Amino acid sequence: MSRLDYSKWDHIEISDDEDDTHPNIDTPSLFRWRHQARVERMEEQKKEKEQFSVEKQTHQQRMAEIRQKLKEAEAVENATDVMSKLRLELNELEKQEADFRAKEEELKRKERLTPLNADTICKEGKSKTIINKYEEKKDEGLTDDEKAERQVKFNKDNEKLMKKFGMFKRYEDSEQFLKDHQHLVCEETANYLVIWCINLEVEEKSDLMNHVAHQTIVMQFILELAKTMKIDPKNCITPFFSRIKLAEKQYMDAFNDELNSFKERIRARAQARLEEAIKEVEEEEKRKRMGPGGLDPVEVFETLPIELQQCFESKDIGMLEKVLTSMPKEIAEVHLKRCIDSGLWVPNAKDQEATEQDGAAQ
Repeated sequence: MSRLDYSKWDHIEISDDEDDTHPNIDTPSLFRWRHQARVERMEEQKKEKEQFSVEKQTHQQRMAEIRQKLKEAEAVENATDVMSKLRLELNELEKQEADFRAKEEELKRKERLTPLNADTICKEGKSKTIINKYEEKKDEGLTDDEKAERQVKFNKDNEKLMKKFGMFKRYEDSEQFLKDHQHLVCEETANYLVIWCINLEVEEKSDLMNHVAHQTIVMQFILELAKTMKIDPKNCITPFFSRIKLAEKQYMDAFNDELNSFKERIRARAQARLEEAIKEVEEEEKRKRMGPGGLDPVEVFETLPIELQQCFESKDIGMLEKVLTSMPKEIAEVHLKRCIDSGLWVPNAKDQEATEQDGAAQ
């Protein structure tokens, strides 16, 4: 016959209402003091566990980030120095794993040795919470157009809220705002903030871009933490802000490194967009001035001999004919044809002008 294990009842903390007090002692006050002291000890243990959980999650997130950056660096040429730095940091993080395991065991040991009391013995008998495993949103089956359409709809429905989040300065305000609008904790918000940053930099609003960039990295760190822990991003709001408000050096260094890199990428993308816009304008102007033969008059003019350029600049037809006749026939014909194809020279211009005038008179 199996015996029941009663060992867990060997160390039970005396209850608050036990009457083993001296008659001269104010018993109700003693009970209150005992209970308050025990509640404070339990609260300290709870905070210690929560802080450890946040630190461990952050550590695991940083290791995942370093491994990803190392993988990306391996595919880039001449990245030896970067890879060496990343490997050193990864080795240091891996060494810290032992410290985290030891700390975790120490917390478990403390919990086992903590005496039972009225607050821990008395629990709800029929209450349970079921946490479903978070399934990351999939884009399977969606075309690029459908994804873009989904983003456009999200922007239309939430643009004011996303802009409000982008303008917060205090972590406390950002945290509370995301808790009040948890649907914003998603890739669509991060995408919107990135595009907003690029637009601000293009408009030369660099100070505002730097501010919104900070909020963008806040959102991206929350999403990355969710991927690392394989949980719903909404459940990572408190862990992230708890960690960021502790301002632990290693975590803040990682955050600021990513923020600075992001701002550099924004500046580069904004410059590329400006260059693309300038190129489009130049191409449009070139298309409009294109001659009847498909040649650009500017380009043709710049390649003409100096003597011919002077003829066109002075609009001296006699001088032009004289210069052409002084050239070898083959070369003169090439230059003349290019001038005609670009519109610099219009053959029979006087006849065409007379015809147009006759037509207008009729």
